[in-house]
Amino acid sequence: MIKSLGRINELAKKQREEGLTNAERVEQQVLREDYLREIRGQMISTFSGVKVIDPLGNDVTPDKLREEQKQDILH
Repeated sequence: MIKSLGRINELAKKQREEGLTNAERVEQQVLREDYLREIRGQMISTFSGVKVIDPLGNDVTPDKLREEQKQDILH
């Protein structure tokens, strides 16, 4: 689970109920950017391990994805 999600939710609730200070707005924006960066990283990690198989059992993984997977192995 993403650590900052609790704080993001607290700030969102406070924003709806009473508003945020300038410092809290800045904190909220930074936390949201970090959250999105982490989610994108998780998605990239998930998709980098995907192998596409057709109904006949043939590997039909797109060449672009295979190249990315090869690069990940080398690093």
